[in-house]
Order: sequence, then structure tokens, then C-alpha cells
Amino acid sequence: MSSLPRRVKSAAKALTSEELPSFLDSTSESEEEEEMWEPKKKIARKPRLPKKTEAKTKKAAAPQSTVARKMVKKVAIKEEMDVSLPIPPVEDNKRPLLKPKEEDVGSKPKSLDQKPKVPKKMKINSFQGKSKNGLESDEKPSTSVTVAGNQVKQEKCEEDFAFDEQPSKKIKLNAHPEGKPVKNLGGNKIKEEFEMNWDYVQALSEITNVEPWVCANLIWLFQEENTIPFIARYRKELINNLEADALREVQQALEELRTVAKKTHTMIQKLKKEGKLSSCLLKGLLNCRTLEELDHMSAPYKTGSKGTKAQRAKQLGLEPAALSLLQNPGELNLFSYIRPNTKGLENIQEVEAGVQHILADIFAKDKDTLDFIRKLCQQRYVSIQSTLAKVSSKNGNEKDIDKFQLYHEFSCNIRNIQHHQILAINRGENLKILTVKVNIPDGVKNEFCWWCVNERWRPKQFLKPEFMRILRSSVEDAYKRLIYPLLCREFRSKLTSDAEKESVMMFGRNLRQLLLTSPVRGRALMGVDPGYRHGCKLAIISPTSQILHTDVVYLHSGQGFREAEKIRRLLLQYNCSTVVIGNGTAYRETEAYFADLIMKKYFAPLDVVYCIVSEAGASIYSVSPEATKEMPDLDPNVRSAVSIARRVQDPLAELVKIEPKHIGVGMYQHDVSQTLLKATLDSVVEECVSFVGVDINICSEILLRHIAGLNTNRAKNIIEWREKNGPFINREQLKEVKGLGPKTFQQCAGFIRFNQEYIKTFCSNKKNELGSGALLTKASAPGKKKCKPAPCASQQPNPLDQTCIHPESYNIAMRFLSLIGGSANDIGKSDMQQKVNAVIQKEGLEGTAKRLNTTVHTLQLIIDGLTQPEGYDIRTDFDKPDFKRSIVCLEDLSVGAVLTGKVENATPFGVFVDIGVGKAGLIPARNITEAKLSKIKKRRSLGLGPGERVEVKVLNVDIPRLRITLDLIRVL
Repeated sequence: MSSLPRRVKSAAKALTSEELPSFLDSTSESEEEEEMWEPKKKIARKPRLPKKTEAKTKKAAAPQSTVARKMVKKVAIKEEMDVSLPIPPVEDNKRPLLKPKEEDVGSKPKSLDQKPKVPKKMKINSFQGKSKNGLESDEKPSTSVTVAGNQVKQEKCEEDFAFDEQPSKKIKLNAHPEGKPVKNLGGNKIKEEFEMNWDYVQALSEITNVEPWVCANLIWLFQEENTIPFIARYRKELINNLEADALREVQQALEELRTVAKKTHTMIQKLKKEGKLSSCLLKGLLNCRTLEELDHMSAPYKTGSKGTKAQRAKQLGLEPAALSLLQNPGELNLFSYIRPNTKGLENIQEVEAGVQHILADIFAKDKDTLDFIRKLCQQRYVSIQSTLAKVSSKNGNEKDIDKFQLYHEFSCNIRNIQHHQILAINRGENLKILTVKVNIPDGVKNEFCWWCVNERWRPKQFLKPEFMRILRSSVEDAYKRLIYPLLCREFRSKLTSDAEKESVMMFGRNLRQLLLTSPVRGRALMGVDPGYRHGCKLAIISPTSQILHTDVVYLHSGQGFREAEKIRRLLLQYNCSTVVIGNGTAYRETEAYFADLIMKKYFAPLDVVYCIVSEAGASIYSVSPEATKEMPDLDPNVRSAVSIARRVQDPLAELVKIEPKHIGVGMYQHDVSQTLLKATLDSVVEECVSFVGVDINICSEILLRHIAGLNTNRAKNIIEWREKNGPFINREQLKEVKGLGPKTFQQCAGFIRFNQEYIKTFCSNKKNELGSGALLTKASAPGKKKCKPAPCASQQPNPLDQTCIHPESYNIAMRFLSLIGGSANDIGKSDMQQKVNAVIQKEGLEGTAKRLNTTVHTLQLIIDGLTQPEGYDIRTDFDKPDFKRSIVCLEDLSVGAVLTGKVENATPFGVFVDIGVGKAGLIPARNITEAKLSKIKKRRSLGLGPGERVEVKVLNVDIPRLRITLDLIRVL
């Protein structure tokens, strides 16, 4: 304590009068630092008011008192905090709130450049410099943002309610500088609800391989209830430009860590209440990072447990003997513990066994020992093996057993095993078809036992041979009975967890690509839901998704020729030249039927084409409340035909109506955590809908509820407001909707679009109505106020509302427009692109951003918003459905044939491609190389996913097993 500053010493003395929580007795350095600064905060609060008055009277004074220094420190911390916040608190719904945001955004590049200067040492230097100039200098900010003196004074008086607890957290963070930009955001992450002996930021960084400063920022952003689409698009500088998938991974890892911490503290409170909590056990529990470690530490103390062998030995009073064997074996006499009438102590063998069990328990729960054995396993060949279970080989279903033929005699290094192999092995084990075990080589055990006896648990004195025998037996017993099963559980749990996460992430990537399939607009479509006995259901929809006609035709019951005339008449009547066939029952026969008519030019003069789409989830949707509300007069069977047609016309708007897991583009989706699966898929849907954007005045409630920041109730309130007040004219009007506070507006505003032509027409009509209404009012009742139409007159359309630019950046966008000499009415035109290019070529992107006092990412987003053509849709870069006129059979395929097809599903082991023969072919993962992927696909970083068109070569055709192996030639 002697090396601490004087003010810290006084704070530490005050600590003795308070009772610390039990779990702070054995803490890390970061926790000691928190104890150091916590009392200081309390001392500094008392003299705040006297100090404030003193600052006004003694401006030139240079006080050296403890109180003054503390006040300086608090103000400095407060100002640092303002710089770090990406968006200032929204205090008013009016436009001026954008001004501080502009300054705030502008300050970010400077704080990014100064990132190495934020560590604690620099803070102390700036603090010392300020104290020399008296309290007047306290009100000048220590950062790159220019803030007027009166603004800082207002911040000071806010300190009572807004930032009372923050300074100590900031100090704690600065004691562990990350050396990266905007790390101050992580200040709030240190004070988690449940403190552990490890740091959340560091643990999260190790798990996800993301830089610590990014993890700190993400923890803060998630705590502030920011959504993933908002963070991925509008906070790129804080997250090092991470993609949405990586953000989801960090979010899930953070939730897992918090779950471990919460369960740990629940267990601590329970054990404390029962009187079983020792200091050693407390330290071990607070060191746990995974649920497996926590279960291992707390298993003997769970309610209803008979107790371990070690616990029963301790109850017999053998714990002093075990500790004495390690620390003071010279004075140990095991014969003195013999009690002839006590079970477990009747003879020397039972006493030795009891001591052995206690020692084994100590070894198995020691952190250093477990770390050593884990490190040893990483260096050796540890394998997972699966064999055909004896019971299943006698009683099992042969068909099920054949499915796992690859795993009847399977062995693989746990470092090299694929995720799909783990999931397959787990499924086989659950079905009692396979027996699975982890094989750790004997060399690991031998080296571990030698290390324990000669290094870690080497007695402090010479051991007698009988005691040495007990020690060796204890180590072997600890390994065989406790450590080896723990390692097996850890390996299996880690492999399964990683495989499940990869499966869910793959499902998410596939779902994203399917949702972002390019829409087929501007044409009428006929949807066909195939069937045998109950016929094929038809639905013709207009280019605007209106239902024009529904019918049922029986194509596969001997009436095909008569029904062909009906289909031809319908296609000609509604000028429909595109048929969409669902891939359900009887779809191959239905496809052959239409292909035959098309080849005979039966529908002339129409040039009819058809495509096959997945009807997964269509039947579930057809009987859902949403479908009943949308199509109340239609039979559920016909509703599915409407859904099939709309999946081609606007895939995103239609597929969001279906629960994501029913879309069927995943791998082992029923074997993974359903909670994780639902959370991830819902997040992917939200991301896709948000990035595409929705027109607030025409979109459905179902689509609107998937926008970032919105939910079912808020979407319903928006629709009700629209029906009551007419169309929205600009984004600011969203603030008038019930339930849309500043935070919700911040999250959703950037993803909502406005059709400017429609808004201008509406406003001009409204002005005419208002003009005539004003004349009538003047003539009839001159003294009466007409307050209703006033808001409509004052609301003006904003051209920036049709772009992806966030309202918080409108001020910067307008300054950029004035810089390039452009107008907001020229957004999306070629002139705008030329003006932007001229300025960027002259000054560069970074130079222009610096001139506008903003970040490069924000400026790039503004440029994209200004130059993208009106009605721009990110889905135009993605693939359209594969339309065709003829059909090929499986028997027609030959090795070496080159075909085109569409990707149906992607898995870690390969990609399934529909080549039009009724059975998807597989391109093994080894045949998909970067050289074969187009540059566009690489730029998207999506690889191959559902909906993409590819050119493939047939490598093998296995007709009995209905398997086709393909090689990828190129992506079309």
C-alpha cells in the first residue's frame, strides 16, 4: 500500500469499515483496482457543492487539495465519455438534435487517431496539467471536440443523475487499455451484473478471435439495445467493419458467458446459504468459464447427491491426514485414524483409500493441474471413435443402420473432424445405432502422472515408500475416475457446440441467400401446387401480387388433355407466360406435363416458360392466422398455390410470413439447439428485410415487424397511424406513432423508405384541398381556428428519406451536397455521380471526410445513398429463378455431361444442385475452390448458396441409390 498515492490510501482506509461481498475476498488485479477507486467516488460527492461555488470566486487559484484533484478527474472522465458515445441521447424530437450528432460523428476520426494515447498514464499527465491551472481549466474538454464552457457546466449538473456511477468504471477501463479506437465505449462492459475472476472482454476476444477493443465496443452497443442491422450499417467504425454473421457470433458468445456467470453466482449463493462455501471452492467457481467447468466444480454439492467418495472420507475426518501427506508427511501416522467400529476406518487399507480419494479430489479440481492436462491433450493425437452398437446390430432397422454405414468403424482426430460428421455421430448415438468414445493415448496419462508426482504435487518433505505409493495411486485414481471422464465430456461438448453453431450459421447463410433472391417483377404468374388425387391447385396473380383467378385441375387422372384447354384459356385471358411449380408431391409429373405442352407450342402465341420453386412451409402458412386474415375467402389448398407464385414475384415479402426453420435450407436442423436456431434465423430475417428496406406507405404489417427495432405491436401501430392519418410524408413523422420512442426511431429510421413521386403527388393534392378549405373557412367563420390541416401543411417531403442515409447524418449529407454543388432533388441521377466523382478524385475519400468532420464509413454510406438510382434494390445483384422449357430424366445423364443448374442447399460437406432430373446432385466441398467462384461471389463473401446458377459436370451417377456426384465448372 506504500506505493499508492495519498488520496488512494485514504480511500483504502475507508474500506475497512464496510463489509465486502464474500466473492471479492480473492480477486484479480482488476478487482483490486475497483476496490481502490470505489470509496474515492463516495468521498468526492460530499464536497461537490462547496467546490462548485469556490470555482466561481477563485478562478486564478491553483488548489492542490484532494477534493480539487478528484473533481478534475471526474470532469475529465465525463468529457471522455461524451466523445466515445456514437449517438448523443435523444432529448428532443425536433431537427436540432442532429447538430450534436454531427459534432459527435465528426470527432470520431480524431479519437480513432489518438487511440494509443488513451491509457492510464496519459490520463494522469492530462490531469496534472489541468490541476495547475485551477478549476477554471476543468471546464475545458480534454479531447478533440470543441465544447463551449457553458456546455460543460450543464454536463456537471447532470452528473447527479446520469453519470454518478460512471467515473470509477472509466478509471477501471483505463487501467486495462486496449490500444484501439473508441475503446471508451467498453467502459460500461466492465461493471457486469455478475463479476467473475476473468475479464468479459478478454474472454470474448479469445472465444471469437475478434480484437478486444471491438469486443468492448460491441458489449456496450448491445447493452444499449442496438440491433445487429443498425450496428452493421451505421456503426462500422466501432466494430472494425465486421459483418452481421460475426456480430451474431459475438452476441451469442457474450450470452453464453453471462449465462455461466449468472449460474455461478446462483450456485455461490446457494452454497453460502447451506454453509458449504469455502474460500478454495469460491475461487474455483469464480474461475469457471464454461458450463462444463461449473458442473464439474459444483457436482458434489448439488442437492440430492449422495456425496463423492472424497466427501464421505472428509466426513470421517481424514482430510487433515491427506493435507499432512502433502505438507508435513514426517509427522503423519495413518494408524492413529483406525476406528474398528466405524465403517471406512476399520483397517489401514480403508484409511489409505479414504486419504487417496481426498487427494484425488484435490488434484482433479486444481486449475493448474487441469490446464496442464488440457495443454498436453492439444499436443497429442486425441481421436473420437464410433462403432456399430451391439444391440442395434441385432434388433435395429436395417434401413436406419445403413444410413450410418460410414460410421460403423470410424476414427478421426478431434482437431480434423468435420462438423457434419459430429452431428451424424451424435444422431447415430441417440438412435442407439452407434457407440462413441474419445480415445486419449496412454502417453498422456504417463506424462501427466509423472508431472503431478514430481512437479505439481511433490511433497515438501521426503516421503516414506508407503506414502509415495498412496500419492501415485491418488494421481492415477484422479486421472482415471475424475479427469479422463471430464476431458471426454469437455471434448464432446465442445465439438457438439461448435458443430451446432456451424450448422445454425450455415442455415442462416442459406436463408439469407434465399431471402435475397432477385424478385421477378412486372409479369403475371401462374402458381401450381401439384397433387394426384385432389388435383393441382392453380392461382394466377397480377404483377402487383393481386389474386386474379384460382382453380383446380386434374392433370394425372386421365383428364390431362381436357384440362390443357382450360389452362391455355386462362394463360391467354390474363396474358400470363410464366408458370411456377411447387416441388411437392407429383411435381415431376406436373413438370413433364407442362414441358410437353411447351415443346408442342400448345400455348402459342404465348412463349411460356416454367420454373420449380421450393414449397417448404407453404402448407403450414396456408392454415396460419396470417393467411386466413389475408385470404379469408380462399380454400387453404388454393392459398398454397398463391404463396408459391408470390415466392418468385417477391421472395422476401412472401418468405417472411413463414417460420424460418420450415423453409428447409439447413443441415441437422432438428438436432441442434432450437433456441439458438430460432434466434439466429429471426436475426437473419431482420437483417435481410432491413438491408433491402421497406416502403412505409405500401408494405404489409408482417414485413414491417421484421425491420430492426420494430416488433408486432409497433408495426401494428404504424399501420393504424397510416390508415387514420394517410401516408407518411417523411421519417420525422414516425416519431408521432405510439410506442416509437427515440431509441426505436434510431434503430428503424435508416431502413424505411419513401416513394418520392407518390409523396409529391399526395402533398400537391393536399395543398389544393387546404387552399380551397382555407377560402371556405375565411368566408364562413373568420374567427375560428382550423388546427387540423396545419400539420399537413408544415410537413414537407425530404428527398434523403428515399436513401439508406440515416437521419443522424442528414446534416453531413447536406453539407456534402453543398460541397459538390449538388441538390437533394438530383439524388440518383447521373449528374450526381459525376459531381461526387469529381470531388472524391480531387480530395480523396479521407480528405473529404476530414473536411466534413466525419468518418470515412459515414461518408461512404452518404455517397452510396446519393448516387444509387431511385428504387435501387440490393437484390438485383443476386440470381433470379432458373426458367426452362424442357425436362431431363435421371436415366438420360451420362458421366462427363455438362449441365446448368440452381443451388438448392449448401452444407459444410458440399452443395446440392437441382439439375432438373428430379434428384439434386452433390458438388463435394473439395470441388468448390476460390478460382471457380466469380469475383462478385467473392465480394459478397457468401460462397455458394441457394438460388445461385452454376455450370457443372457429371462425375458419377448411382441410379439404385439415386445419387449424382458433380464437379463445379463455374458460377453463372
